[in-house]
Amino acid sequence: MNRAQLEHVIRASASIAEDDEIYVLGSQSILGAIPDAPEEVTVSAEADVAPKNKPELEAIIEGAIGELSPFHDTFGYYVDGVDPSVLPLPQGWEKRVVVIQNENTRFAKGLCLEPHDCAASKLIAGREKDLAFVSALLRHRLIRAEVLRERIRLVHRYQERIPDAEAALQRLVAGR
Repeated sequence: MNRAQLEHVIRASASIAEDDEIYVLGSQSILGAIPDAPEEVTVSAEADVAPKNKPELEAIIEGAIGELSPFHDTFGYYVDGVDPSVLPLPQGWEKRVVVIQNENTRFAKGLCLEPHDCAASKLIAGREKDLAFVSALLRHRLIRAEVLRERIRLVHRYQERIPDAEAALQRLVAGR
């Protein structure tokens, strides 16, 4: 996915939910802070979104423009509706979002995770694809390990995974 495609997703999601503030919470949120991010970190065809003011409509958005929908068939990308309250996000993430708002979003706001918050969430999740994503962010110097370490410690959901996330970060840093 590229920035223009993410802007399309924000516009479509805002229209469906009738909410002009849409959280972008997965790896594609990187396009908020880094519009021309390397392809290596934007390979996913999905954007994880949630309407800020109408979170109960995340499933409606996914049903309309999610995987295997006519939207997906037409454009080659899609959304996953997510519930931010169940994600492993660092405390204070809402205050650090990066806003995408322009003509392409019809001036709806895409509230994208700040890159370190996104990376912390990915390390807590700990899937192989998440580790590869964070590794690429570090390798391209799009995030700093010391800031990421602080953000991992701010994750209060799934605290039992923090030691594993810190160990994974240490391995990624050592492997650079």
